[in-house]
Amino acid sequence: MFGKLKEKLKNWTRKVSEKAVEETNKKQAELPMKFDVGKQKYEPDVKKIKEPSFIDKVTSKIQRVKISDKEFEVYSEELEMLLLENNVALEVAEKMIKELKENIVGKELLKKEVEEEIKDSFKDIIRNILIDPFDIVEKIKEKSLDQSKEPYVILFCGINGTGKTTTIAKIAQHLKNKNISCVIAAADTFRAASIEQIKKHGDKLGIKVIANEYGSDPASVGFDAIKYAKKNLINCVLIDTAGRMHTSKNLLKEIEKVARVCKPDTKIFVGESITGNDAIEQVRSFDWEIGIDGIILTKADIDDKGGTALSVGYVTKKPILYLGTGQEYDAIEVFDKDKFIEKLGL
Repeated sequence: MFGKLKEKLKNWTRKVSEKAVEETNKKQAELPMKFDVGKQKYEPDVKKIKEPSFIDKVTSKIQRVKISDKEFEVYSEELEMLLLENNVALEVAEKMIKELKENIVGKELLKKEVEEEIKDSFKDIIRNILIDPFDIVEKIKEKSLDQSKEPYVILFCGINGTGKTTTIAKIAQHLKNKNISCVIAAADTFRAASIEQIKKHGDKLGIKVIANEYGSDPASVGFDAIKYAKKNLINCVLIDTAGRMHTSKNLLKEIEKVARVCKPDTKIFVGESITGNDAIEQVRSFDWEIGIDGIILTKADIDDKGGTALSVGYVTKKPILYLGTGQEYDAIEVFDKDKFIEKLGL
């Protein structure tokens, strides 16, 4: 994903190391010298050097590098462009660069360790930006032990075309594999063929779908599904909602009503990994309206950049829970920060 960044980092650290050695050689050349008859060569004249430990310092600096503000400034401009090209939002890129500067500028590093030191620092910054995901399966199991027998309710939201309905089917399959029973609420009563689509998924998975007529109140569909789950001792309710553009305030209010009536335990925003900076405004709008708890990013298998995950995680301070990695029901994986960083190629 960040292949260009890795190559740029390698080139930059090589230049920094070469420049440091060049500066060291220059300083060494300016030392007062004397000819040692026994060794038949010129050596620094220790008596004429004001600081007794100066030779030791010079020797150590041949193997060490100290990155200056000026050197980092040149690199940071290129770094910012590369981050932006990889779908990292400007505010996130600026934060990453600022923290990297604090970590490495003025720090004396072994020449051979400069690249690894910067890469490790960069990885730590990314690791700190991303929030650790909570375990939905464990949360559902915990609530199932509650004597109230209330089902665990998950509401899914997002804009049109992100693969939200298919993602719900994947989550249903994932829960079924964990021996968690669930029912799906077809609360997208707006989009043509949406109910048929979710019912088709339900039939394939052997999972009950609660639906109503097109144009009916989405909140009532969710409410009916919760009642059905409680009556039949089903562990979890998955509520599908109509895809809404994040700029449509009236339509977002409708989802807010679904959330208010159904009182979901978890609200999940479903977006695309390949959307880039558009995903940031989308997730902000939904978070502002209903207060999302987590994020699922679809099409992660065709995302060759990775910046969207960093950006949405940073702007919402909410965890990425799953990544969609294909069309099959099992093509979904729990988000793992270390695995994600490894895929970035750093």
